[in-house]
Amino acid sequence: MSTGHLTIDLAALAANWRSLNALTSCETAAVVKADAYGLGSDRVAKTLAKQGVRTFYVAMAEEGAAIRAAVGDKAQIRVLTGHMRGDTDIIADLKLTPILNSLDQIKRHFEALPDTPFGLQLDTGMNRLGLEWDDWAAVAEQALRRKPVVVMSHLACADEPDHPMNPYQLDVFHQMTDGITTPRSLAATGGMLLGPEYHFDECRPGIGLYGGLPFADARPVVRLDLPVVQIRDLTAGEVVGYGNSWQAERATRLATVAAGYADGLHRALSRGAMLWHGSTPCPLVGRISMDAITVDITDLREDPASLAILCAEQPVDRLAQNGSTIGYEILTSLGNRYSRRYVG
Repeated sequence: MSTGHLTIDLAALAANWRSLNALTSCETAAVVKADAYGLGSDRVAKTLAKQGVRTFYVAMAEEGAAIRAAVGDKAQIRVLTGHMRGDTDIIADLKLTPILNSLDQIKRHFEALPDTPFGLQLDTGMNRLGLEWDDWAAVAEQALRRKPVVVMSHLACADEPDHPMNPYQLDVFHQMTDGITTPRSLAATGGMLLGPEYHFDECRPGIGLYGGLPFADARPVVRLDLPVVQIRDLTAGEVVGYGNSWQAERATRLATVAAGYADGLHRALSRGAMLWHGSTPCPLVGRISMDAITVDITDLREDPASLAILCAEQPVDRLAQNGSTIGYEILTSLGNRYSRRYVG
């Protein structure tokens, strides 16, 4: 085959949820937005449901369809962008729970679906989604009478444990919600690692489930093997790829593998990324192009049939560092040309 092969370890995914769940004494939900961070929301959701997950978060209402089909009617599927204009039918038909973020959304939901469950998001300083102080003060009594399933907020700097924004947002969240009887939620993966004071009644891990930082103890979930299409020998002084961006300083054996930025391997990874043959690293040389990567395999004892770019030796965040990005972007950018195999 000339396509890369993506292996997704569902046993590792389940183990990561159990490890995160063990950190808390509250409910642990799961964030499965963006097709479960690119790994396939149906298979991921089914695996997590078997572990006991009963609450799933998606970004938009349309994402709820695959989750509902995977987990059945008993699970709660919460929509983080809330009740958008035009979402009423899908929310009702799929029994979704919108997390309302604004006065407009509250009005829309209460008028269109007054008996349908909902949650509320508060802005504690991130300035992205949620009700601000004045709006919350104006609607809190009315909204809480309707018994929302959760009142939540989101931490901006939880992946930096010592960042002063974390205790600041925790304090604001307390000021906005102390005394209410509605379940509260503040922590995603990073917040769970900050300690029990951030856990409240529900935590909602995302990236940590899929093997990413800041959950350093996570088991790798994804492996990506890329087939070698051609091997050639270069003499010292020859150049490789667009723009002649790399020049051989020695006699070099070069492998061309089938993947590129069309498959989610961004050109920024051209700066120092490695591919792996077993435990041996092989430097990526030249620029990543749309469908091909060139790799220096001179020091291998044998010509490889494939090379790994995501593996135990190079998990997603280590690869991301080479491209000055984050593991989230690597995972959610994985292209649809890869063949996929689920194990565990």
